[in-house]
Amino acid sequence: MSGETSNTARSAEADLRELRQEVATAVVRLYRRFRSDRIDGDLGDAAITVLTILVKDGPQTLRELSDQERVTPASMSQTVNRLTAAGYAVRGPDPHDGRKVRFSTTPAGDALVAEDRSRRHNWFLSHLSELSPADRKALARAASILREIADGD
Repeated sequence: MSGETSNTARSAEADLRELRQEVATAVVRLYRRFRSDRIDGDLGDAAITVLTILVKDGPQTLRELSDQERVTPASMSQTVNRLTAAGYAVRGPDPHDGRKVRFSTTPAGDALVAEDRSRRHNWFLSHLSELSPADRKALARAASILREIADGD
């Protein structure tokens, strides 16, 4: 490889590292902002996330929730105990296996998730509405690319 080709390759690699850092930083900051705009309360992020899963996907067993969130069953047990104690979720029998318990949301849990989602979505929509059509188009393309990366192997 000639010196010029080698320099070009090093420059391209440096550009990729810089792009990786910029995208990662932007995604992390946006995620943190979404988390910081969650509703106030003592439940915490993990409990709100589990409650959102139950609203979106329906009743789940402790194992299903643990696997989905990649936490231990003991940790998930603490989370669902907070949700049930607060009246946002209930335990019920599994229709296919009476030995298992499935967790589902209560109307109060559904309302909490809806309020949480509305608050975060409204914040994001207000910022998106301020963008130019060209920036919105660029952001839509970037979102598509990020989904492809996330869904890849």
